[in-house]
Amino acid sequence: MKQNSPEKKEVNMALKGLVLCGGKSLRMQQDKSMIDYHGQPQWKYLYGLLKGFVPEVWLSAREGQKFPGCKNIIFDSIEGAGPSAGLLSAHAHDPAASWLVLACDLPLISEQSIALLLEKRQTQRPATSFISPYNEQPEPLIAIWEPAALAQLETDFREGKTCPRKTLAGLDVVLLENPYRREQYNANTPEEMENAKEKLK
Repeated sequence: MKQNSPEKKEVNMALKGLVLCGGKSLRMQQDKSMIDYHGQPQWKYLYGLLKGFVPEVWLSAREGQKFPGCKNIIFDSIEGAGPSAGLLSAHAHDPAASWLVLACDLPLISEQSIALLLEKRQTQRPATSFISPYNEQPEPLIAIWEPAALAQLETDFREGKTCPRKTLAGLDVVLLENPYRREQYNANTPEEMENAKEKLK
């Protein structure tokens, strides 16, 4: 379903976009970043979505992944750390940057959810996140991570705590109820992929 594009808000030039593509997609049985939901690979759709809001977008990837035509790739500097690897690698790439983060398993996400995150962002708070519809906890992979939150994730990681959701849960983040909750739908299995395609018809 095509949505009307909301008015886009001016953002800090230090805010960059990050599409998390480095997962192994074991349950999906194919690379989730390459699935076509919108007439193009998912990574390219999300890249274009973020490019409408921030001046610079990067892909977070595992070594060996290829994204034809894209030069802005940050390869994971940490093995086997899930999405924390992508977040921490981005933070190491530019420690002063804030990152507007989207996971590649979000087939229903659109401009309206991103615009809401930006509208409600408070740069003095460590992060801005939606509440997950699945467990009422912060949703770390549709969020704006400020440098303070990424620094805390780095500290947690060194202490063996590798879950970005738990890092956000321990911080004074901006937590938002998303009126477009369907856009937080995750597709991680072939069945969920087909369900998402049906929803998009």
